[in-house]
Amino acid sequence: MCLLCCLEYLSEASSFGCQQISHTARWKFHLISKVGRVEKSVEAHSGAVLAGRWNSEGTALATVGEDGQVKIWSKSGMLRSTLAQQGTPVYSVAWGPDSEKVLYTSGKQLIIKPLQPNVKLLQWKAHDGLILKTDWNSVNELILSAGEDCKYKVWDSYGHLLYSSQPHEYPITSVAWSGDGELFAVGSFHTLRLCDKTGWSYALEKPNTGSIFNIAWSVDGTQLAGACGNGHVIFAHVVEQRWEWKNFEITLIKRRTMQVHNVINDAVDLLEFRDRVIKASLNYGHLVVSTSLQCYVFSTNNWNTPLIFDLKEGTVTLILQAERHFLLVDGGGLYLYSYEGRLISSPKFPGMRTDILNAQTVSLSNDTLAVKDKADEKVIYIFDAISGKPLGDGKSLTHKTEIVEIALDQKGLTNERKIAFIDKNRDLYITSVKRFGKEQKIVKIGTMVQTLAWNDTSNLLCGIQDTHFTVWYYPNTVYVDKDLLTKTLYEKDASDFSKNPQIVHFVGNQITIRRADGSLIHINISPYPVILHEYVSSSKWEDAVRLCRFVKDQTMWACLAAMAVANKDMATAEIAYASIGEIDKVQYINFIKDLPSKESRMAHILLFSGNTQEAETLLLQTGLIYQAIQVNINLYNWDRALELAVKHKTHVDTVLAYRQKFLEDFGKKETNKRFLQYAEGLEVDWNKIKAKIEMEIAKERERAAASATVRASVTVQQ
Repeated sequence: MCLLCCLEYLSEASSFGCQQISHTARWKFHLISKVGRVEKSVEAHSGAVLAGRWNSEGTALATVGEDGQVKIWSKSGMLRSTLAQQGTPVYSVAWGPDSEKVLYTSGKQLIIKPLQPNVKLLQWKAHDGLILKTDWNSVNELILSAGEDCKYKVWDSYGHLLYSSQPHEYPITSVAWSGDGELFAVGSFHTLRLCDKTGWSYALEKPNTGSIFNIAWSVDGTQLAGACGNGHVIFAHVVEQRWEWKNFEITLIKRRTMQVHNVINDAVDLLEFRDRVIKASLNYGHLVVSTSLQCYVFSTNNWNTPLIFDLKEGTVTLILQAERHFLLVDGGGLYLYSYEGRLISSPKFPGMRTDILNAQTVSLSNDTLAVKDKADEKVIYIFDAISGKPLGDGKSLTHKTEIVEIALDQKGLTNERKIAFIDKNRDLYITSVKRFGKEQKIVKIGTMVQTLAWNDTSNLLCGIQDTHFTVWYYPNTVYVDKDLLTKTLYEKDASDFSKNPQIVHFVGNQITIRRADGSLIHINISPYPVILHEYVSSSKWEDAVRLCRFVKDQTMWACLAAMAVANKDMATAEIAYASIGEIDKVQYINFIKDLPSKESRMAHILLFSGNTQEAETLLLQTGLIYQAIQVNINLYNWDRALELAVKHKTHVDTVLAYRQKFLEDFGKKETNKRFLQYAEGLEVDWNKIKAKIEMEIAKERERAAASATVRASVTVQQ
């Protein structure tokens, strides 16, 4: 990626786009209309007005000046408040993402001041010299700062340093984020630099401009303008962006031209567009390109005849792809399209702001769309991709802590769809997106996770945990047999990835990781887990067992064991558990296989996976009251066992007998008032209890036999 630059001399003060504020060297700022007419002049500071910024909604203006004051003004130029007063000039100011905080400079310090009174401010030393410029992006919530120590730095919103540049030859006089938060520009004496959001540099230009004092990006993020010390305005266009997928490499060589390179046969194609390219995405065999007016959809099998349709709004800020469709995000909303160009749906949610969405806060699969709520960062909205309506009972997914990044898995059925997310503590959680009334189980599967990605063809999940790169070969293991989770992982030392690496792609068995310096690392994992997923999804259990026997890897057997239990194939589960030495679980599986009725077997499979409540519910719904009571006795849920026995007026003496034996084994006496109440005057007769239990088992066998006869009769009739 690089910048194409051109210079233009302007004899008078000018603006880029439709700036609505102008600064003068004496005390005032001017509100200017879009046509350039001065609407109002306001005496703002007792010294030069050094900087002014509108908030994201355009409803409030912050100004700073030589008098050390930070002031907030209304849209019409009325003073709302003096937020801060200090003895040194304030050179730069920026609004927080929620427009509830203001960031400003104070010598070598950066200060974040909330608008609410009596709320503690955040202040830290950011540079070794005077800080000249700062910027705060509303999409990635990262802060830029630059100063006379000749460095530019990237911070998070808590004041933690994420990146610090090497010292430049001259002071850094300007920094500015692009709208989508993916890039930022840095200006200095005869210097213009284009950087990634993590800090490393894409391109460096050396225009003969003097110092670049201010930088402004166009709304679409494809070009920028800089105010130069020699009286010129410099214009630059972002080009040479690159997209990669499998054997294709695509480069934006000009503003309206892309080059496609097939690395297998070295074939090269040129794609020409009528307007400049704004956004593009390459995945799942399709290239989706948005220009200022149109959207182009190319198939990797045919670059000559793209599908083209007009856009409602010209500025697309995000493109996400799934196997069956893709998502466009612009200033007007979210739009889901098929690869044939048909509009599928346009999901909406309360307080929707599309300008602050990015690839970390939106995720798309074949049937589901997930969006993190910016107003309440503990909430994820989940939509049916086809209808655009909230999925399940319409309730959003709510976590106990603010969520940083979300990702949907890509394969399987809707009722098995999982979403993984990282919260602000850097813990990794996974949960199902299907929500009907009951609270969904959200399970933690990793800690200190910096970045994550799902595989494009199988539900493998990878992430970077502290100093380890980890692949969860079957994340659903946590819902099937939590003890197996650690046995289904692939781990690799990640200390050579440097600080803050990011996973770019997880395609097939190859993961692409970008290091903090911008270089790419490619990691290949074993192809066998992907093949195992394919066999299981096609119910080819014998092939899956043969594969594991061929590979002779404990991790593969552990994955197969969890997959078999999840799919209720206990014969395969028995083989897999035996292969990893889990003898106690093999014995329990044999116990399950010997149960007389299908309902009992299903309930004990649920118990095997730790789903006690679901198992009990299934037994009660099918009339197997004793079995439900016995399940609670086996789990020592004594209160629940007695509650069921009393409610259904059966086996109260059985519960009391087992409770008494349990206490005698540990040399304890009964203290529970409820058990004392029902045990009063009751003598335990184990012979009667055993006879009742045998009778219940006989009834279940008769019931199972009758059900089998009915099923056989129906089959014959059909």
